[in-house]
Amino acid sequence: MIGKKYIIYFVLVFFLVIYAIWGYIGFVQDKKEYLEKQNYTLQCTNMKKRLSAMILAKQKATVAMALILVNDKDLAKDILHKSIKKKYYAHLINSFKKDTLYKNIWIQILDKNLNSIYRSWSDKKDDSLANIRGDLQHVIRYKKIAYGICAGKYSLSINAVVPILKDGEVVGVLEVISHFNSISKQMKKFDVDSVVLLDEKYKTQLKHPFTNIFVDDYYVANFDAPKKLLQHLKKRGVKKHLGEICQVDNDYIRVTYPLSSLNGKVVGFYIMFKKTNTISKTALKFNTFKLFAFGMLVLMLFIGFVNIVMFYFMRKQKIYYKNIIDSSTNIVLVTDGKVVQDVNTRFFQYFYKYKTIDDFRVEYGCICDIFSAEEGYVQKEIEGIPWIEYLLAHNDKKYKAKIEYEGNISYFVVGVSLISKEKKHYSVILSDITNEEAYRIELEQLAITDVLTGIKNRRYFHTKIQEEISRVKRYKHHLSLVMFDIDHFKRVNDEHGHDVGDDVLVEYTKLISGMLREGDTFARVGGEEFMIILPHINKENAQAVAEKLRLSVENYKKVLPLTMSFGVVEYNDGDSVKEILKRVDEALYEAKETGRNKVVAH
Repeated sequence: MIGKKYIIYFVLVFFLVIYAIWGYIGFVQDKKEYLEKQNYTLQCTNMKKRLSAMILAKQKATVAMALILVNDKDLAKDILHKSIKKKYYAHLINSFKKDTLYKNIWIQILDKNLNSIYRSWSDKKDDSLANIRGDLQHVIRYKKIAYGICAGKYSLSINAVVPILKDGEVVGVLEVISHFNSISKQMKKFDVDSVVLLDEKYKTQLKHPFTNIFVDDYYVANFDAPKKLLQHLKKRGVKKHLGEICQVDNDYIRVTYPLSSLNGKVVGFYIMFKKTNTISKTALKFNTFKLFAFGMLVLMLFIGFVNIVMFYFMRKQKIYYKNIIDSSTNIVLVTDGKVVQDVNTRFFQYFYKYKTIDDFRVEYGCICDIFSAEEGYVQKEIEGIPWIEYLLAHNDKKYKAKIEYEGNISYFVVGVSLISKEKKHYSVILSDITNEEAYRIELEQLAITDVLTGIKNRRYFHTKIQEEISRVKRYKHHLSLVMFDIDHFKRVNDEHGHDVGDDVLVEYTKLISGMLREGDTFARVGGEEFMIILPHINKENAQAVAEKLRLSVENYKKVLPLTMSFGVVEYNDGDSVKEILKRVDEALYEAKETGRNKVVAH
């Protein structure tokens, strides 16, 4: 009886274990499906973020191009006379194609009544956009730059509109138009196919469709939209793809991103398709859980080996997760806030001089020791608080770090999490954004640099002179301003041509730049007009600087011999920007009226 009793217990336990194992396997399968769904949701979020960032970057680039174009001092006059320099803009567009990522930039110029007087991509003109382009009316009314997504007569596009002023009044607007083709090409690098649609309600407004591709009544704005996906949209109906933001559809993850105009109206949709088989799986594989179930069965049958089995399993799991972390494209490290405790293999791909974390700790304790101490980036201490504590306390913001190592500069987004309260260990993730940060810096420089000469432009000058005056008011040091232009420059252009005139501007700008201090600001504020901001220099010394420049120009004679006239003023306590600019302009005017090739100080 005793033997039979144990046999019955054994059989019961056996079937209970089998039942528990299969129940656990079912749980694992459900968990796997849940993790896959979470992974798809994360992919959708990343796709939307990436697209939003690309659209914003292109909008900023379009604004930068528009700001460069409106620096043309003759533009207002050309609009009033309806005499646009077509060759000039054709040359600029070719330069954009050659020097930027954007290969299909359009330029449109309209008069103050919003009649199109020039389109770079079409000979059609003199038609009114007043009744269909609210963004243009907004620019005219408020005299402010506008940018966004626009539904026009030709296509769905990304545009930037800048008012053109003469004597404080709007005489017209300049519009730079870019398209979604470059964005869809960049998204293709991430295995994402794109279909960009103009809402059907704008079909009657679309007089000259650029791509001439339609699905139902929706205009397709990108040339590289895959035909297979267009057929799929037509078969299923476009409207069915516009409701759900993120959905798994026929082995694709589909993400629909509404495109809104300046006034917030949805004018189109960017639909992204990514094949599910191109997505990296993060859920544990079913075979791994089968092995775990087998280990559970062995555990129940051979209780004496429980410690060995558990040790083996935990060791295998530790190696598994270590491999996952090592496969990350980000730098992952563990620190106590002062000393780095552990890192993944990605760390040594950046800091290749070190073979182990101990080698690194010989020179540095904290990763923060190699952060560049520059404004706008994470430093060892922020507002007197250790960097990790500060980032944890302000985790609602995005933080960037700059690291210079062995002559290379890298930029990272920094994420920090507490992983052990007892030991106060933190995980730090450094995500490389070097390319994005370099591109952002390049765009910022583009917006403040004169295209021809490479020195600062008028926009930067006005920002800088306000900063310097604020600094003078605070610290009470000297500040002088030099304004000069080329004598008889119009004669240079008339007799030798604008190309020679441009060579003169470039060559003499190089000459003067080489004679200034690093802290001086040199800017081109007009066709042949320039400004120099001289901090910590009084009027007498500034006059001496200007005289030195005048003599150097007179003796240079490269390209063409010429002279320059200079006006010099020093900041007076209480001066506004307008007042000091007026005084230096009057000094230059006196130099011109009393014979030119001289320096006049007021």
